[in-house]
Amino acid sequence: MLRSNRWGRGSARAGLRDGEAGSASLEFITAGMILLVPLVYLVLALSALQGGALAVEGAARQAARVYVQSPDEVTATVRARRAVAFALEDYGLDPGDAEVQIECAGAASRCLIRQGLVTVTVRIGISLPLVPDLLALKQNASVPMTASSTQIVSRFGELG
Repeated sequence: MLRSNRWGRGSARAGLRDGEAGSASLEFITAGMILLVPLVYLVLALSALQGGALAVEGAARQAARVYVQSPDEVTATVRARRAVAFALEDYGLDPGDAEVQIECAGAASRCLIRQGLVTVTVRIGISLPLVPDLLALKQNASVPMTASSTQIVSRFGELG
């Protein structure tokens, strides 16, 4: 039986019980929030990890390039570390948290020999967004990222 409203037409709500009026929108909002919040966090976390992966990969590649083009090993090390710092700062990461390792294939005493291989490895922990300090240890939950790049020293260089 339809009730008539003030305009004389039957009300669509007349068949519903009084306690159910408007519950569909509330259920939609609740279910939407339960699904939307984890999805948004997943996108934030994955974008932070992807940015970190791109940062360490670019830092290692650029540091290796700079290293093999330097005139001597002391200058090469300084330039490589500066390249790593610059690349990490571009992605909003703290260069002080990074570990840079430079290895040379071939002669153990010298890196910049003609056609020598130089490998630069960069390691850093990427903090997950919106995660508080882990068990009050003043340490954020982080995912370790590592990238390596190998470059060959030019055979036309001045060094030998």
